[in-house]
Amino acid sequence: MCLAIPMRVVQVDGLFARCEAKGIERTVSLFLMQEDTVVPGDQLMIHVGYAIQKISEQQARSAWDLYDEMLAASTPDEDASHA
Repeated sequence: MCLAIPMRVVQVDGLFARCEAKGIERTVSLFLMQEDTVVPGDQLMIHVGYAIQKISEQQARSAWDLYDEMLAASTPDEDASHA
């Protein structure tokens, strides 16, 4: 299974962008997005350090809602771990 993470572009420098999500910043490659114009504020899907797709802000929020829901479901209940 492959997983891409939505991140907001903070700064663009040639074929690299500084992106942020949930307080974490990373420099990502825009090599695969050369045909698209990427500007600060854009939402991108990031996979293993590469921007692979531009998405809307609503799509980014929906993805994070789903990821948060999956994480909550996979976290053992604190009470159950003491049983």
